[in-house]
Amino acid sequence: MGNGIQVRDRFADGAQYIGGKLRSGTSGRHHDVVNPATGETVYSYELAGTADVDAAVAAAREAFPGWSGTTPAERSEAMHRFAAVLAEQAEDFAYVESLQCGKPIKLSTEFDVPGTVDNTSFFAGAARHLEGKSAAEYDGDHTSYVRREAIGVVGSIAPWNYPLQMAAWKILPAVAAGNTIVLKPAEITPLTSLMFAQAATEAGIPDGVINIVTGAGKDAGEHLVGHPDVVMTSFTGSTAVGKRVAEIATSTVKRLHLELGGKAPFVVFDDADLEAAVNGAVAGSLINTGQDCTAATRAYVQRPLYDAFVQGVAALMETVRLGDPFDPSTDLGPLISHAQRDRVAGFVERARGYATVVTGGEAPGGELEAGAYYRPTLVAGAAQDSEIVQSEIFGPVLVVLPFDTDDEGIRLANDTPYGLAASAWSRDLYRANRATREIKAGCVWVNDHIPIISEMPHGGYKASGFGKDMSSYSFEEYTQVKHVMYDNTAVARKDWHRTIFGDR
Repeated sequence: MGNGIQVRDRFADGAQYIGGKLRSGTSGRHHDVVNPATGETVYSYELAGTADVDAAVAAAREAFPGWSGTTPAERSEAMHRFAAVLAEQAEDFAYVESLQCGKPIKLSTEFDVPGTVDNTSFFAGAARHLEGKSAAEYDGDHTSYVRREAIGVVGSIAPWNYPLQMAAWKILPAVAAGNTIVLKPAEITPLTSLMFAQAATEAGIPDGVINIVTGAGKDAGEHLVGHPDVVMTSFTGSTAVGKRVAEIATSTVKRLHLELGGKAPFVVFDDADLEAAVNGAVAGSLINTGQDCTAATRAYVQRPLYDAFVQGVAALMETVRLGDPFDPSTDLGPLISHAQRDRVAGFVERARGYATVVTGGEAPGGELEAGAYYRPTLVAGAAQDSEIVQSEIFGPVLVVLPFDTDDEGIRLANDTPYGLAASAWSRDLYRANRATREIKAGCVWVNDHIPIISEMPHGGYKASGFGKDMSSYSFEEYTQVKHVMYDNTAVARKDWHRTIFGDR
């Protein structure tokens, strides 16, 4: 693509993808996609209204019988073609993802896009494993077995921090299982979700199987969740909004999948490799400018290593390069918006009243002043019950606290409402194994923080939600289980009839 003018040209027909075609929204309200590194508008479009949601759901409903009626092999073949199209267009996807999010091009190129292609290949294979379970005669002369079937039209809502990957995590398992889908991306970052749907069409996935409606959460989002023809809702976002989604979804008894907030602990025991832990903390806390629900946000360090850890992290954070997202040497891009930067800065400024800002804690000036940049920030000396320790900040901020005993470290790690991810750092197998058992989180890394793979599940405990993305666990969530029972003899039917009604 190359520049914002070409982006405008590609989406000149609008930011809604319904029934295999781009079209304009009908809400009467316009929205700008802004490059957060420069503040420049790269695309303007009309938001979706409720009529657009209705049209998208109708398209998905119409496509469902045909798509769910294909064989697993046919769906798999189409999705393998889909993965190939994505790989061919990888450069365009990386460019647009960095343009609309401000993330460094090396992150888009080396993580976001390859991860999405890999996810597509994984679920292309998973499509061929939509299998039930054979069973035996559990009840006399009756034979039972279990079928797994597609559930229908899925309505999903994806966030702005990983627009491409989150669209993939929502769409791929649903479509592989034979469902059709309507996805609402965040209105500030819709472009790669639209490209993803277009690539599916290019690969031969039928019109109406994948639909995108780009609108505001209060109207398009809530209408999608409450739509009577949507049988499942999958949402990724904040815990507060997730509660609202759950409230709406339960009114129509929908199946619900929620991946919500996180406040990941980073627990460093006194036998850990200090250098590895320091590097892991900086990388794990600053990934995607800290706008990652699994990012390391609370470092608990056993007291013998505490001072050296604080010094090491502060020194390494000061070497992190902020800059133009399209410069390959840039380590850290801007936050998604100036509003988000101000929110992050507010947490840090309030913390100055009860903690120490060791490094960072400010927006850079000079040539980066127009963007939504914020320096990598380390905060020490905060109390466990303070706002900066307990609340999700979603920015490049790491808080570090000391602990004395292993019991205390694990207790502090569990002492927030969240439970999405965590890491434990130790050279002692038994110590690390205890941490993986007792830390209440959907993923616990040992001597690492942040990597994910398509084959393994991602999802939370506690207020971080329920349900899994990626892996065969995610695939199964987009199916429904049916018990089928055969009566093998006519005699059995007569006996059952007499048992219930007596002789006639």
